Amino acid sequence: MSASSARRLAATVLAAGAIASAAALPAVAHDRDGDRQQRTSVEISAVQANSPGPDTRSNRSLNREWIEITNSHRRAVNLDGWTLRDRDGNRYRFDHVRLAGRATVRIHTGVGRDTDTDLYMDRHHYMWDNRSDTATLRNDHGRVVDTESWGRGGHHRG
Repeated sequence: MSASSARRLAATVLAAGAIASAAALPAVAHDRDGDRQQRTSVEISAVQANSPGPDTRSNRSLNREWIEITNSHRRAVNLDGWTLRDRDGNRYRFDHVRLAGRATVRIHTGVGRDTDTDLYMDRHHYMWDNRSDTATLRNDHGRVVDTESWGRGGHHRG
């Protein structure tokens, strides 16, 4: 085999390996701030759909209904434009939210002041059905990142 044939064969093998490796990688989220791609490990990590005590629609009761989102990756994820929806189509949109690496944020239904660990939907009515519902987290491109369902048929993670 000539030297040029050997180089072409080696280049073909390397290209095929790169394509196969890229196909095996997990989904990635685009970090607009750093203009680089990173693996995303953002998920719905906990749900309290039924606030403790009677459903009085007080702000305290509304804020005891929450969903937690966790970023298990070491890098921060820009959640700007991401959404959290219930089965009926009610939606919360993340606006100017950056979730630090290995951090969790709790999204409360009621009114409050946003912090790094707590966000508020500023709703005056409950969002999550106590008995049966599905929370869907979508990224800023509308792709489903995670789902969490409860009730009717039991607990389900998607």
